[in-house]
Amino acid sequence: MKKSLVALAVLAGFAGAAAAQSSVTLFGVIDVAARYTKANGVDTRHLSNDGSSSSRIGVRGVEDLGGGLKAGFWLEGALSADTGTADSTRFWGRRASVSLMGDFGEVRLGRGKTSTRLVVDDFDVYSTTGLGDVTRTYQTFGLGTSYDTNNRADNLVQYFLPSDLGGVYGSFDVAAGEGAAGKKMFGGRLGYKLGDLNVAGGYQSTDIVNDKFKQLSFGGSYDFKVVKVQGLWSQLKYASFKQNIYTIGAVVPVTAAGSVTAQYSKAETNNAADRVGVARGD
Repeated sequence: MKKSLVALAVLAGFAGAAAAQSSVTLFGVIDVAARYTKANGVDTRHLSNDGSSSSRIGVRGVEDLGGGLKAGFWLEGALSADTGTADSTRFWGRRASVSLMGDFGEVRLGRGKTSTRLVVDDFDVYSTTGLGDVTRTYQTFGLGTSYDTNNRADNLVQYFLPSDLGGVYGSFDVAAGEGAAGKKMFGGRLGYKLGDLNVAGGYQSTDIVNDKFKQLSFGGSYDFKVVKVQGLWSQLKYASFKQNIYTIGAVVPVTAAGSVTAQYSKAETNNAADRVGVARGD
């Protein structure tokens, strides 16, 4: 009798868990591009990954907890579709997080995009992907991998504002360095989006050795229907080094699923950065 009762209790527990589960989704993108480039007198023809979108695979899920609360998870990793390989250093390197969501907004824990990088992604017409990626002009002033939070960050605690604030949106994050240089940071973004207008600004500060790497970004866009115009300004600072990047771009819809994009960026560095060989460029 006891064995039968235990079995029934276990089955009831699984049934309750199944009823509470809202959804689990397997998703991904595969993007491969054939490219021809000519630079400094060198012609290059190759098959490359991430032509207009980042190749990736992931799984995400949301569970309704009742009382207006939801729990979620998101695991996402990069793929190199031209070679069939995944990121060898971080399988879930694009995002690995759990969330609690409700009327208050969302609290997210784990690895993911920083708030300031989201500003850059939103106002670069190429969404920082492919040959037109505006961050190709961004400098880290010789820090290399010592600066590790310019796109995504580990050990993030993020808060996202609720979506019903009359067009106001934003997120704020802090990352515990846990003893690793270039990983302790704080930042945030605040924006306003209503109809065809979208404007936002973001700031981020990362501790590196005895100084801080700081990024300030402001962007805006307006959709005139026949063309969407976007602009972005970023300033990067570390020690006595400084760089300003000015970007303006346009997206012209051609079909329901296609468009023509164009973008121009100009990067300028101060004298201190010039003296150590940090390049200016258009």
